[in-house]
Amino acid sequence: MLMMVAPVAAADLPKGVYLRSQDLCAQARKESLQAVIEAGNAMLSARGIDAIEYNCEFVQVTRASRIPTWLVDAVCEEPDYIWPDVLTVTERMAGQLDVVSVKLDEPESGAIDNGGTFFLCEGLTAP
Repeated sequence: MLMMVAPVAAADLPKGVYLRSQDLCAQARKESLQAVIEAGNAMLSARGIDAIEYNCEFVQVTRASRIPTWLVDAVCEEPDYIWPDVLTVTERMAGQLDVVSVKLDEPESGAIDNGGTFFLCEGLTAP
């Protein structure tokens, strides 16, 4: 028997704006989210990862059935360069998401690293 499994909508990812530290969240509440992003920081939301001259759109999101993890197919872009990426987004604890990317890190390129820990920023909304 063949079963079709439909991907879960991106809306099923935890809602809100996530930054790489609670200090950045506080700074965004004090100044603005745009100011924090313009300083070179990445923001994660249900639609993807955004930074200045960089975005990674989540085009397909599938939730694991036994663990609080989502498998994400993404299309990422920076000036003059577009590539696919596959990520896992895991909710380790309330308000904390761990992201792992299959894209190899290229430190000398200066590109945003999709992987790492992101923290929920209460009271902020994505631009």
